[in-house]
Amino acid sequence: MESRNLLGDFLRARRELVQPEDVGLTVGPRRRVLGLRREEVAMLAGISAEYYLRLEQGRDKHPSEQVVEALARALQLDHEGLTYALTLARSRTGPTRPAARPTERVPVGTRLLLESINVPAFVMNRYRDVVASNPLAVALEPSLHVGANRILSLFTDPQVRAYHPDWSQNTASVVAQLRADIGADDDDPRFQSLVGELSMKSERFRQLWARHDVKVNGSPSGLIDHPVVGELTLLRQKFSIVGADRLTFVAYHAEPGSVSAERLAMLASLSAPSPIPDATERTRPGRE
Repeated sequence: MESRNLLGDFLRARRELVQPEDVGLTVGPRRRVLGLRREEVAMLAGISAEYYLRLEQGRDKHPSEQVVEALARALQLDHEGLTYALTLARSRTGPTRPAARPTERVPVGTRLLLESINVPAFVMNRYRDVVASNPLAVALEPSLHVGANRILSLFTDPQVRAYHPDWSQNTASVVAQLRADIGADDDDPRFQSLVGELSMKSERFRQLWARHDVKVNGSPSGLIDHPVVGELTLLRQKFSIVGADRLTFVAYHAEPGSVSAERLAMLASLSAPSPIPDATERTRPGRE
């Protein structure tokens, strides 16, 4: 796990991703620095090199909003990156909480919606644990069963990876979303355990985590390569559940009239339980 120098780690990672030519700086033939130098970031942001060094080293963790905005411009951060940096700069680190895991209860109304909706849908917590799902979601992708962890399955299960032709793009997106969701709350024991396990098991995760990318919302669509019905392009909708502790309702649906809509309907038909004959049918003469 990372140190508690969250802002400094973020600034360092983003600095190494910006090339000098991206900000109009001339690159000498003997340059060997990855990305920008600290002095260059300080110059672009209009602050002293010594002050920027203190920020990266964590000796100053709470710069002003004006300084953070200047650094965001220098490092070419988007709005989400700026918001994340401001969150880190405003946070006040306290003692680590005990490892007790909160009870997550899916509201009754949400469960009824899962049972009645005719598209794949599930509920996940901030750590990407699936806490509720409907049968069509599991038919679409087996890792959507209750108890599975979406991000752990995506990075460590080859069968799950096979369902995602856009795996590289998908993994980059989910890691950026996880970092945005956690924010400055990195002392959460469950979060630490998840990141530690992913870091040990996946080189791809380690590379993406080191980039410190931040994305609040993922792509509005995704690809699923289903072994029975074929490839589907599905739209993805996410809703925060009112009255629940950071639970998200996720539903997949297809463009009406599209090939993916036909394939999704086929999957729903194939996964529907067989009808059970009623008592009158079973007792008619000539039937066993």
